[in-house]
Amino acid sequence: MSFWSGKRVLVTGGTGFLGSHVVDHLRAAGARDLFVVRHSDYDLEREVDVERLFREHPADVVIHLAGLVGGILPNQQRPAEFLYRNLMMGTLMLHYAWKSGAKRFVAAGAGCGYPLNAPMPLKESDLWTGIPQPESAPYSLAKRMLTIQGEAYHRQYGFSSSVCIPGNIYGPHDNFNLNDAHVIPALVRKFVEAADTKADRVVVWGSGQASRDFVYAGDVADGLLLAAEKIAGFDVLNLGANRDTKVSEVVDLLTELTGFAGRVELDRNKPEGQPRRLMDSTKAQRLLGWTAKTELRRGLQLTVDWYRRHQAEARK
Repeated sequence: MSFWSGKRVLVTGGTGFLGSHVVDHLRAAGARDLFVVRHSDYDLEREVDVERLFREHPADVVIHLAGLVGGILPNQQRPAEFLYRNLMMGTLMLHYAWKSGAKRFVAAGAGCGYPLNAPMPLKESDLWTGIPQPESAPYSLAKRMLTIQGEAYHRQYGFSSSVCIPGNIYGPHDNFNLNDAHVIPALVRKFVEAADTKADRVVVWGSGQASRDFVYAGDVADGLLLAAEKIAGFDVLNLGANRDTKVSEVVDLLTELTGFAGRVELDRNKPEGQPRRLMDSTKAQRLLGWTAKTELRRGLQLTVDWYRRHQAEARK
């Protein structure tokens, strides 16, 4: 019998990018009593709404993925909003999950929460050794506080929770809005549209030498489910591909996969963030038996194919 058979499962952020993959994987794993929280029904920043949520939909397992997310520009423009909204959502959700009698709580953390100068590859033990990059610190520190709250609730109440910190997630259902998309969805959109319109060039921000730990969303969803199944206590776990890939390699693959025949121009005046970010995910492999299984070429092909089928909605 599946771990999920007969479990009441509550997912926040289940209609979003990562959440849509998690919901699909839960259903495939046998979760039948599944409630996906919608903001129109429950405002997770209001205690009265969160209390009502758990009163109306008590759960055995809570997977918390909801949050206010965005790129560097919106984080710079609205730092107080990013701090307050994410802090309130995380604090209230974990507290009322415990108070309502849930058995497991799993939340998605933020890779940008690691200290700016932490050694590579990033290890969970380094999470609190310094301050993250200033541009997104209000957001990432709000997310990081879930690790303190989870540990505190385990020490005092014996409540089981885990915070999973993914690498740079990509895949279908991502945010393809060029104003605030992350690197892979932005490049997927640029190369697909350039190939389909037979444009003569694609402009890529930065030098192409920055590298990231790109991990497919479906693999992260598997890791979150395994954390709910296997972490009885409290823990923080990285969910990355254990490989850093230069943006230039992504560009080469997308050129091939989309059939783009023009030239690539690097705009070195545009920002490209940290030079390198790589997660050490050996702890998740040891405790969960989890590794990222989707090779980058395959993941990019799935993302390109999905974007081509859903361009009208994805551009929004």
